[in-house]
Amino acid sequence: MHALIRWINNAVMAFACLFGVLMMAHITVDVVVRFFFGGQLIGTLEIVSFYYMVIIVFLCLGFVELRGEHIRVDLFAQMMPKAIQLALYVFACLLGLIFFGLLFWQSTRDAISSTGRAEEAMSNFTFYIWPARWALPVGFGAVWLAVLSNLLKSLAERRAL
Repeated sequence: MHALIRWINNAVMAFACLFGVLMMAHITVDVVVRFFFGGQLIGTLEIVSFYYMVIIVFLCLGFVELRGEHIRVDLFAQMMPKAIQLALYVFACLLGLIFFGLLFWQSTRDAISSTGRAEEAMSNFTFYIWPARWALPVGFGAVWLAVLSNLLKSLAERRAL
């Protein structure tokens, strides 16, 4: 199961990296067109803001959690016995599962609603933002799986990760 969760999070992260490269290419082309030809690519600001940035931010969450690289403040926990550290870690993981589970559930409902009504952003052209809404449940689902994997690993190894 851990290998499958790792594979899912690596695939989601690869997708986020792809969108990072696309964003850089898109902005570079926009700058070149502005500088050399005096024109512009219509919608660059909207696409970067509503698609690229949302996808990059939310799809990376699970990968970072799986590697244990989220910000942690464990100053006092480090001074406690290993059994207490494990208990605190398990408690934090259980809270994380609840938190990210609720975020997944609500963001999925919002994405379904947004898709159903073909949600658009206000601009001087038709710009659909409903596809970007799906990055949130995918990202929250990936981080939920990562928290679950880390929890199961820490219980198996009898130590906080």
